[in-house]
Amino acid sequence: MEIPARRDDASLPLPAYARAGDAGLDLRAAQPLTLEPGERGVVPTGVRLAIPEGHAGLILPRSGLALKHGITVLNAPGLIDAGYRGEIQVLLINHGAEPVTLERGERIAQLVIQPVIQARLVETERLPGSSRGESGFGSTGT
Repeated sequence: MEIPARRDDASLPLPAYARAGDAGLDLRAAQPLTLEPGERGVVPTGVRLAIPEGHAGLILPRSGLALKHGITVLNAPGLIDAGYRGEIQVLLINHGAEPVTLERGERIAQLVIQPVIQARLVETERLPGSSRGESGFGSTGT
């Protein structure tokens, strides 16, 4: 699948897969940002995409940043709708104990492009039964 992309700064690479077969394109910081413990911040990527109708982009955390520094995507997964044409920005939070500086060009998140199905809700008086029923949070635990 080809997706039209535009960079605000040609000195930064387009998002790319690190290895053949990877699911996520690496998103990079377009400018540096320091996050104090407990602080959140929006990191611009300098990239704009034209995701095709019937697809969406999901922004997911990078496991290395989470493990080493406690940095994660606050609204994981972040959702990019097909109609959005603005700059992709990533909302990060520092759950770690130390300040973390993300440098320009550093990989900060992953972008997964997924097909989506638009549902049409049909109101009804009664839902069909299931083996789970109305059991909610923690209902499968011990």
